[in-house]
Amino acid sequence: MDTKIESPALQEFAEATETIVNPALRSWKEQGGKVAGYFCSYAPEEIITAAGFLPFRMRATGSTGTELADRYLSDCNCSFVRNCFNMALSGEYDFLDGAVWVNSCDHVRRVYDNWKRKMKTPSFLHFLSLPKKTGEKQVSWYQEELTVFKESLERHFGVEITDERLWEAIKLHNQKRRLQRKLYKLRKGENPPITGAETLTVIVAGTAMPTERYNQLLKELLDEISGADGNADYRARLMILGGILDDPAYIKVIEDQGGLVVTDMLCFGTKVMWEDVDEGTPEPLEALARYYIKDRPTCPRFFGSHEKRAAFVRQMIREFKVDAVIGQRLMFCDGWAYEHYMLDQDFKDDGIPHLTLDREYLLAAVGQLRTRVQALLESIGR
Repeated sequence: MDTKIESPALQEFAEATETIVNPALRSWKEQGGKVAGYFCSYAPEEIITAAGFLPFRMRATGSTGTELADRYLSDCNCSFVRNCFNMALSGEYDFLDGAVWVNSCDHVRRVYDNWKRKMKTPSFLHFLSLPKKTGEKQVSWYQEELTVFKESLERHFGVEITDERLWEAIKLHNQKRRLQRKLYKLRKGENPPITGAETLTVIVAGTAMPTERYNQLLKELLDEISGADGNADYRARLMILGGILDDPAYIKVIEDQGGLVVTDMLCFGTKVMWEDVDEGTPEPLEALARYYIKDRPTCPRFFGSHEKRAAFVRQMIREFKVDAVIGQRLMFCDGWAYEHYMLDQDFKDDGIPHLTLDREYLLAAVGQLRTRVQALLESIGR
């Protein structure tokens, strides 16, 4: 499915998604700005912004292999972390002034363990302990972790992160989330004006450039495509769900077979922007802890939260008139392995066509992907 959008804003988003050091990030660094990388969407980008830094979601875009990382990481570690650490060893992340991890999974933690022993840069490394449940006790726990993180940034870089600056950052990122939801709302119509691959391009770009610039560009894009002729030549409306997926080319392969991805539940997608941080909470760090642990759609690494995720998926299916669901999982991701299994049972009960795909981080086995998607679309009967 070829793009119908001719937009300078979308082109700038594409540049930010297709490269690591994109023009907006390079300009930020040239002006003396600092960049802090983070390895999981549970790292609080608002605190990084409040410190005056650009929060950069770690990706391995442009990686060509894992030969350096394979000295330190097992081949049963997921290919995302191996490609990321390979780029670190190659010096591709030398633009970072700091890096932040959470114990989201054992694979990501192994990167932290090796990074702090083998890498000389950046000098600031921080590890956040993330709870396994989503109750009030866990909100309080994570609030304490965020306090430690904030104080660590202040000590290391000599900055002051006041409540006022935190609220400014929260409002800025909430504005980004609201604009992203407006983009998704346009995909609910019968002829969405933007494809799933283009949408992922927009979302990934939001993790790699200054948020003020991103919000300005997204407003321009929304103005350009609102009311435009949409995509009508598709065979089925699809939802894609799973863990990290930052490569729009993967979705384009799916859409080239005739399916149109109209919504998702991804770490680069609805999971990080479908809810706002509550600006009415008395303390900014409490608001952030509650948002990350309790309010937004959860990750399978949280115990006892499957029913909440299943309910969210069903909501997406209804709102976006989804015909079938595609689940994608990086090889060796245990959390999404059992989550896809449980969701498959839910989809069978609901009569929803469902396809689960295992993949490597770098796009490969395209022929097999095409064949399996074609079979899914034919089973729907369109």
